Amino acid sequence: MHPVTCAPRRMQHDSPDCGPVLRRIRTQAPFVYGLTNYVAATLSANVLLAAGAAPAIGAAPGWPAGFGAHAGGLWVNAAGLINTTGHDMLAAIDAANAADVPWVLDPVAMGAGVAEYDDIIRTMAARRPTVIRGNASEVMALAGGAATARGVETTASIAQAVPLGQELARRLGAIVAISGPEDHVLSPDGAQIIIPGGHRWLTAVTGAGCALGGLIAAGLAVTPRPDERLITVAAVHALYARAAEKAAGPAQGPASFATGFVDALAQLQGVADD
Repeated sequence: MHPVTCAPRRMQHDSPDCGPVLRRIRTQAPFVYGLTNYVAATLSANVLLAAGAAPAIGAAPGWPAGFGAHAGGLWVNAAGLINTTGHDMLAAIDAANAADVPWVLDPVAMGAGVAEYDDIIRTMAARRPTVIRGNASEVMALAGGAATARGVETTASIAQAVPLGQELARRLGAIVAISGPEDHVLSPDGAQIIIPGGHRWLTAVTGAGCALGGLIAAGLAVTPRPDERLITVAAVHALYARAAEKAAGPAQGPASFATGFVDALAQLQGVADD
């Protein structure tokens, strides 16, 4: 893959980088382990299965340490604390770090005004995730900016979040992906990729952002070279946006869109005429 410079670039769904990422997921069927909340678990599993990955979700006895060490990729959704203990989340993260398994942190509802919850997310972030994926308010709060979230929803703009996201990426050595009308993927060295597209109904489907974190983990699982991870994260976002566009056409509302979105992901080949 070609190198990414520090200048911003844009990635469309028909970028030459998108197809190879999706084909690797389908060919290798990576085992992806997730700790997420019960609201998002079903969609997350279906998204991963549609893309060709093999998911396991939840904290059954022994799973956090065992699966954290043996998965190809891990994602941790902070809202999973409603059904998973902080101890189990940290056990999975520590096992992944010890085994050099890439992992994704989704700081859901960070900055919504619950200090005890935010402190747990900061503890997880200090263990240096490979990727942090969140909305503008969540990223700003995790970076130390003003807490602007309303529950799990953002009240901040991408433009407000990008500078703090860049600082967070540099400080933690993580890729930071900020979801919004355009997605921005930021690297620790200052590179930035902007992904247009998608559809507003993604924000009307419970767990769509959480599932994106799982799909990023699947992409990381099939990208062994650290210097290619930024492109992979951006490619996953571009494919996600394309599936949303395809699903929105025949959909009559958010419910039919959600079903069509999973179907669209299963049908994607990562080329312009998908």
